[in-house]
Amino acid sequence: MWRSKPATITAEQALPGRPDPVRVAERHVVLGTPMTPPFPDGAEVLYVAMGCFWGAERIFWQIPGVLTTAAGYAGGFTPNPSYEQTCTGRTGHTEAVQVVYDPSVVDVDVLLKAFWENHDPTQLNGQGNDIGTQYRSALYPTTEAQMTAVRASLDRYQAALTAAGYGAITTEVKPFAQAGPWYYAEDYHQQYLHKNPGGYCNHGFCQVAYDRQDLTRVELPSA
Repeated sequence: MWRSKPATITAEQALPGRPDPVRVAERHVVLGTPMTPPFPDGAEVLYVAMGCFWGAERIFWQIPGVLTTAAGYAGGFTPNPSYEQTCTGRTGHTEAVQVVYDPSVVDVDVLLKAFWENHDPTQLNGQGNDIGTQYRSALYPTTEAQMTAVRASLDRYQAALTAAGYGAITTEVKPFAQAGPWYYAEDYHQQYLHKNPGGYCNHGFCQVAYDRQDLTRVELPSA
């Protein structure tokens, strides 16, 4: 399988896609909730990217108040890309997780704490040994209120990183409407680490704590 060089492409350079989306299961195999819209009234959606989507998805389905999650591709150009295409870096997408949550149960800042603490946002176009733009760190808010929270959390976490001697955050932040359509990944990627308990995961507490210590800490299961 080809792996991309960590360089951003343009829409003109992107691979051609497919006319039809992939099919995914109707229900989340862990939560038992619908995988696709329509979602419950009042639910909100946040898109996060923090390296391989297998481990990232597991982080969020464990958080109380999260209604459903899905692995997929965001921030790129190629319509309905395959996993193999995305891994070349020539679709422009990053491996992402769709997080659907009930804001009356869980504050978006709880989700952002889990995001910042469980990957290295200072690594550009990669995560650990996973190198390429398809592993870039990204946040794609779907509402103005989410964007306000995202920018405040970035500033807060950057201050914590700087105080601890770490570098600048490289996370791509843009409104979801500007990040291109969301595409579901193939069904075998959905809830992958539940289906494959010993599967690859390079996520876990990374570098320094987000400074909102009043927020819920997400404890990951042992590998």
